[in-house]
Amino acid sequence: IPPKHLIDWRGKFWTPASGTTAAHPNGRFTSPAANCPTISPDWEDPAGVILDAIIFGGRRSVGAPLVMQSKSWEHGVFLGATMVSEQTAAAEGTVGKLRHDPFAMLPFAGYHMADYWQHWLNMAEKVTHLPKVFRVNWFLKNESGNFIWPGFSENARVLKWIMERVQNRVSANDTPFGLLPNLADLGVEDLNLPKADSAQLLAMPKDQLLLEIDDNEVYFRQFGSHLPEAIRNELELELEAATL
Repeated sequence: IPPKHLIDWRGKFWTPASGTTAAHPNGRFTSPAANCPTISPDWEDPAGVILDAIIFGGRRSVGAPLVMQSKSWEHGVFLGATMVSEQTAAAEGTVGKLRHDPFAMLPFAGYHMADYWQHWLNMAEKVTHLPKVFRVNWFLKNESGNFIWPGFSENARVLKWIMERVQNRVSANDTPFGLLPNLADLGVEDLNLPKADSAQLLAMPKDQLLLEIDDNEVYFRQFGSHLPEAIRNELELELEAATL
């Protein structure tokens, strides 16, 4: 519930009747990590902690399933490198327009992106426990333009599946673009989603996938010989699998 009055992000007096937003579209708030009641007791361990999973998150109305897992570490880096998201207020440009957003951090990339990808690839030779890599998309919409996935606390259903994959407790379906859950393993029955919406959660039509592959091929050209060979190989493997 908003207060009766405050000073908005422009420094102006604001009330709920002002007809403007009190916060910037990209506004944030922070809270000490120690306030989280379920935080790991090893959070402040200077030796660090073992990572079991890495989750990349993008924003797509279509063209990216709710969740998928990479087939390997190299494929996981490829999934991060080929992320495409609808622009938000966090970056300059038209909100909602699709653009390549590798690792969902393009506005914050501080050096050559191909070097960044190679840095991730090199980690396979430096650590003994590689995390499993996942990619999520909470923002799928149906033909009516409504969000399919309820989001918020319901995202825990997807996180549960991710943890069960880390523990090898559930299976996954091997597709040309990644490992997908069985819908039943997400436990969505009680959400009462329309059948068409449920099917779309984990769908990637072949024509859509081929368009994505073509788009990534064009995108990678700008990196020339700087593009890591492993990334190029993953694109070729995806094309081969998609055209079988």
